[in-house]
Amino acid sequence: MSAKSIVRAGDPVLRRVAAPVADPTSPRIADLLREMEASLAEAGGIGLAAPQIGVSERVILISVPAARKTDDPEDGPLPLTALINPALEPVGEDRALGMEGCLSIPGLRGEVPRWTRVRLTAVTPQGEPVDTVMTGMRARVLQHEVDHLDGILYLDRMTDFTRFGYVEELIEAEMRDVPAPQPEQESTQEPVT
Repeated sequence: MSAKSIVRAGDPVLRRVAAPVADPTSPRIADLLREMEASLAEAGGIGLAAPQIGVSERVILISVPAARKTDDPEDGPLPLTALINPALEPVGEDRALGMEGCLSIPGLRGEVPRWTRVRLTAVTPQGEPVDTVMTGMRARVLQHEVDHLDGILYLDRMTDFTRFGYVEELIEAEMRDVPAPQPEQESTQEPVT
């Protein structure tokens, strides 16, 4: 299956609430997932929602590479996972800020508050139910992709637009904000031997 182009912000499909999938095991959904996998691999992302390739249905792909996991002991790498009709419910009151990007808003990043723990219910492409709690980066990626199914972009969740910009400029600004190492001061005390 060949990759489809990623739909960019401004396309109305990204602002629609996606339709539930009646039969997660249908060949049509299997074909959609293959197209999504090819599109995600070509784009180099860690998550993709069906609306991002122009299909307004409640289907997502998520993954978390080992390098992207958080310090949360329940977080960890996640292989590419397909979820159909996912629904999320916050677990607890804790939220965390984190930088996010989006394949539909290329080249830009912004700081987004997200729940730190969410309960996920969904169905696999084999029709098996999923009911689990996700934390850390897994929770963040899930919330980002489920937002796409509800017509929400990460920009809609941002609370501080001073933490939004092009990737290169944000990296450059962070490098400028890091204090330069201070030269060691000579000690007036005798060394301890």
